[in-house]
Amino acid sequence: MLKKISRCVGIFFLIVLLWGHPALYAAGCPQTPDYGDAIVTASIGDASTLVPILASDSSSQDICGLVFNGLVRYDKNLNLEGELAESWEIEESGLVIIFHLRKNVRWHDGRPFTARDVEFTYRKLIDPNVKTPYSGDFERVKSLEILDDHTVKVTYKEPFSPGFSSWGMWIMPKHILENEDFGNTRFSRNPVGTGPYKFKEWKTGEKIVLVSNRDYYEGRPYINRYIYRIIPDQATTFLELQTQGVDEVGLTPLQYARQTDTPFFKKYYRKYRYPSFGYTYLGFNLKDPKFADKRVRLAIDYAIDKDEIIKGVLLGLGRVSTGPFPPESWAYNKEVKPVSYDPKKARELLKEAGWEDHDRDGWLDKDGKRFKFVLMANQGNDTRKMCAEIIQRRLKEIGIDVEIRIIEWATFLSEFIDKRKFDAVVMGWGLSRDPDCYDIWHSSKQRPGEFNFIGYENREVDSLLDAGRREFDQGKRKEIYNKIHQMIFDDHPCIFLFVPDALPVVHARFKGIEPAPAGIGYNFIKWHVPKEEQRYTRW
Repeated sequence: MLKKISRCVGIFFLIVLLWGHPALYAAGCPQTPDYGDAIVTASIGDASTLVPILASDSSSQDICGLVFNGLVRYDKNLNLEGELAESWEIEESGLVIIFHLRKNVRWHDGRPFTARDVEFTYRKLIDPNVKTPYSGDFERVKSLEILDDHTVKVTYKEPFSPGFSSWGMWIMPKHILENEDFGNTRFSRNPVGTGPYKFKEWKTGEKIVLVSNRDYYEGRPYINRYIYRIIPDQATTFLELQTQGVDEVGLTPLQYARQTDTPFFKKYYRKYRYPSFGYTYLGFNLKDPKFADKRVRLAIDYAIDKDEIIKGVLLGLGRVSTGPFPPESWAYNKEVKPVSYDPKKARELLKEAGWEDHDRDGWLDKDGKRFKFVLMANQGNDTRKMCAEIIQRRLKEIGIDVEIRIIEWATFLSEFIDKRKFDAVVMGWGLSRDPDCYDIWHSSKQRPGEFNFIGYENREVDSLLDAGRREFDQGKRKEIYNKIHQMIFDDHPCIFLFVPDALPVVHARFKGIEPAPAGIGYNFIKWHVPKEEQRYTRW
């Protein structure tokens, strides 16, 4: 669904900072773009699966977003438009949606895309034997009927406001997957989609290669190949930028602010800055007795200086977060204020909860056990590692012993997050333009592979999340989500740290990049390189 789908980078209310003069840059673009070349991008982690309804990590989503399509998508101005659906009717106050599908779309193996593929994808999304984190939106569907090969009628059990946008979920080919075990299918590493790029190869831990779909219904992409390199270390990625071995990547704040202001980078790259539509947080395993008491979680919030993180780690390229919605969301509750840095208040709350330094060794203890926990973050993300180090230092000052463990991304997800084998984590969420956050915060979404892995439960929040999905009036929905914002903040199931700025950099030979409210990746199939500047000639 659209909340987890990212096509490269792209989010909200764009603030673009470009080297050079935009008018001169635009003037250099050719009248007729040339086909050819490749774009090399980099990720700190490998994909886990390319089965679309199982793809929950950012690397898997990056690839799926180019290989597959949904029925709808967001345009450059963040308005919903048709993708595999060319038109639709919404009837009976939103209870019924009739999608009219495009008739000129084929799967990458040449088979025609039809309504049967939409029905098949829906059936798998609600199949209890398929461990998908995206089932919540589709469990609200009462029936899905095939009216003909290119018409689908969706009827909901009750009004469901995110229903239309939820059909941004990538559609899968029935003729390939109908008899497959989704947990053990060759398709997960050899996908066939309808999207602008076709899968070519995957070398685990090294790269994933896609090639342009010459028969794509919107027209062949100008860039022939998309090479997704796995480079676990951000410093190594930066070295690759310096040798032009990588064309596009997200910069760290240090790289953006201090390491790219050189003649070389100004000549060969263009960098961009805009607020990301998401947040970074310190998440607790709420099933762990140490974190069961809200006073403990609130004390930890008081003990962390978030302004220190913004200034020291992000170099000012971000803002303090207060809850499950970023400031650019219409659901954001501006009345919710962040907890101020107050270690004295933190110690008082911990004492109320029974945590004191009884043996005078400098560490808090309770019932003879030291307050100690392991804080995990994923390998290759320097920002999260530095956040963890600041958190460790600040908690040490109030008597909490924190051990930091940095884990390779795929292992981090499969062995620790999915299996709930963690004390606390530093992670981030990328969010939907629609504020429905049912899959992250509803108490029913705690199965393995689902998104409420911290184990948050609040029945009133559950009811509000349900109510927000039934309400179509944006003003009334805003009231509901403002309450959700306040209640989740008050519960402190995690510590909301910051909303970072997105800081992508792209090699200057790529033309056709048009920054918009959706970011820069929304029109990737229109990016192109003049023939005389192309670096990669092999198809």
